[in-house]
Amino acid sequence: MSDSVGLEPPSLVPRAGGSTNGGRRTPRWLAGRDALLGALGLLIVVGVLELLPRAGLVDRDYLPPASDMFRELGNQLGESSFWTALGDTLRGWAIGLLIAMVGGIVAGVVIGSVPFLRSLTASTIEFLRPIPSVALIPLVVLVYGSRPQAGLVLVVYAAFWQVLVQVLYGVADVDPVVRDTARSYRFSRWAIVRTVIWPTALPYVLTGFRLAAAVALILEITAEIFVGVPGLGKAIGVAQSSGAVAKTYALVIVVGLVGIAVNLLARALERRALRWHASVRREAR
Repeated sequence: MSDSVGLEPPSLVPRAGGSTNGGRRTPRWLAGRDALLGALGLLIVVGVLELLPRAGLVDRDYLPPASDMFRELGNQLGESSFWTALGDTLRGWAIGLLIAMVGGIVAGVVIGSVPFLRSLTASTIEFLRPIPSVALIPLVVLVYGSRPQAGLVLVVYAAFWQVLVQVLYGVADVDPVVRDTARSYRFSRWAIVRTVIWPTALPYVLTGFRLAAAVALILEITAEIFVGVPGLGKAIGVAQSSGAVAKTYALVIVVGLVGIAVNLLARALERRALRWHASVRREAR
């Protein structure tokens, strides 16, 4: 299975405070209703998880009641080892994502700005991008063992392609008339990048960031589970192998919450960075 989440166009319309539908803005009360329905759905899931084992329909040794999971989650919040593992996961995710973003943006702008380089690298990119990072696990284990560098390689490899492809699309979307006008006024290469290419590519860059942030978290947890890199994934593996079922599910819930937080962070950054964009101004009004 590939790490690719999909090549989607940049999301220019913010989700908060309503959205647009066919050019018309969704009323705020509808957005609030959707949030309430989402919360209700989660409560239903929690209720089902609580009732199934208590009714004897599911073995509690494999699926404890939801109350046991949340009780264990509360216990974990008081353990220093939990916060250490969470810090290890977030640090590996952040460093890997930062490296992938810098590398993807620089490579995307350079390759996308030079037609010869884009043609030269197109086949290579299409060959390497679909290769799943998990296929590299045997290699990184041989080279780095269970050190954090092993997870870093997997995270960077998976997230880099998400950013690179989006940046290439963004650079290709630059209006050639605007680019030629800047050249006719003898703008420097850096000035063209800063004033012409970057504003056009920024929405694509932020889409790449949103996709890469999710993929980076997935690969960080994967490396921790299967390679033994320190973090929440390793704690989940240890809890599962030791038969601590409630703790295993509690840590899985934490990973899910971290994923939600990452998505909210990406959305907030997207809205803030694109506040100058017409869609964001329209939403603010």
